Amino acid sequence: MNILYTISIKSYVIAIRIAALFNFKAKLWVEGRKTIFQKLAEATKEDHDIVWFHCASLGEFEQGKPIIEGYKIKHPTHKILLTFFSPTGYEIRKNYDGVDWVFYLPADTKKNAKQFISIINPIKVFFIKYEFWFNYMAELNKNNIPFYSVSSIFREEQSFFQYDWFAKQLNNVNHFFVQDENSKELLKNIGFFNCTVAGDTRFDSVISNIQNKISIPLIEEFSENKTTIICGSTWPKDEALLAKYIKENPNYNYIIAPHEMQHISELKNQTNALLFSKANNINIRNNNVLIIDSIGILSNIYKYGNLAYIGGGFGSGIHNILEAVTFGLPVVFGPNYQKFKEANELIELEGAKSISNYSELKTTILAFNDFDSSIGKNYIKNNAGATEVIIDSL
Repeated sequence: MNILYTISIKSYVIAIRIAALFNFKAKLWVEGRKTIFQKLAEATKEDHDIVWFHCASLGEFEQGKPIIEGYKIKHPTHKILLTFFSPTGYEIRKNYDGVDWVFYLPADTKKNAKQFISIINPIKVFFIKYEFWFNYMAELNKNNIPFYSVSSIFREEQSFFQYDWFAKQLNNVNHFFVQDENSKELLKNIGFFNCTVAGDTRFDSVISNIQNKISIPLIEEFSENKTTIICGSTWPKDEALLAKYIKENPNYNYIIAPHEMQHISELKNQTNALLFSKANNINIRNNNVLIIDSIGILSNIYKYGNLAYIGGGFGSGIHNILEAVTFGLPVVFGPNYQKFKEANELIELEGAKSISNYSELKTTILAFNDFDSSIGKNYIKNNAGATEVIIDSL
């Protein structure tokens, strides 16, 4: 099985190199890993006491960020390395000043894992949420380097609970800091008791965003004195419904932040929108639809809204809803939300609603007209504190 796993990793690398010939994100993935060991060795050659944090992408970074910052306060002399698997996370956070270095993670082959770890020789390693790279984990265990799975969440259908080989890989985890009791029970059922229910660090992250919120004057001007619907991380299937709603409801303002930028021209034509990059104090007043064609500012936009539509629910799953909820907004999303604990809980609290079609979208937005913003704000407040639990346990 070890051989099959390594073959699957190498096959993925071959596939993404082929994709890089015509796909920009795949090209970034490949280019970002060129000469990475040379760059890594040069950057870290004078340093010791390196602590390594790894995130898949931007969403996982938001979970890891409060732990990174909390750890740095407790251990100010330690150096922190942050790695990403995805170009989305790396490109947006490569200049994050809360760590000492930001790199891509080389593909999870035995050779890469051995070389990577021999260069940085970390004293502790934290992988966030769903990240389990088995060759890296085995190499860390071989070198007696503590490995922590942080803000992780498990479901019964995952491979760890279906196949012995995958379960055995978890022997390389020193401690699990999981989000909920269900995850702890699942781990116990396969013999792992080195587990603490800490909660989800994203709650601490979004609270930090409020405390350090950034003002965006143009968006403030756009949204004042008019109900504003924020559409975050949308995909084409979301946008098809939204475009129809916008056309039929011109009395609202709309801010759309697509998850991908490639189809912005089509979206602009569908909604007769103004691009944020072209906005100024004059034309911002003459439009009721604004498309955000800048990356990394969405979390600072929700405070200007009255309701949030979160994309991804008509695809593989919804994106981050907590960034909107923390400002007291009701949230609407598509039907694929079940694996997201916060979505299920907020639906029960009547702070969120899932829709499957245009008729439900219309009904839901109307129903949220008199929403009690304390529902979301209290939910965030009541679930905060995971970072403190983790930092105090180390």
